[in-house]
Amino acid sequence: MANFKELLVWQKSIDFVTKMYKATEVFPKDEMYGLASQIRRASVSIPSNIAEGNSRRSKPDYLQFLKIARGSCAELETQLIISKNLGFLNEADYLKLNIDIIEISKMLNGLINSLK
Repeated sequence: MANFKELLVWQKSIDFVTKMYKATEVFPKDEMYGLASQIRRASVSIPSNIAEGNSRRSKPDYLQFLKIARGSCAELETQLIISKNLGFLNEADYLKLNIDIIEISKMLNGLINSLK
């Protein structure tokens, strides 16, 4: 297994975390411990679970952590829709972020399938 830092999906998910932190900076202050916090935690969960699973050096463990990361992608897709519907994200930002999270999810699917 490659070192997690060499994985393109890990690198893209690290970049995505930065984008999500910047996107949520403009959320209303009363959302800092609500939706913004959930979005930040879910985004951090993706590269964290990729790294932790990879470091376990066990294929079943790795697959489980990759599936958790994929679940965080679905969670974020949902939270992005909610953020757009509430007017916290404009349409253009929503579309860019949604494309990114879908790409990461597809990459995780590919990695999971390659390990099976």
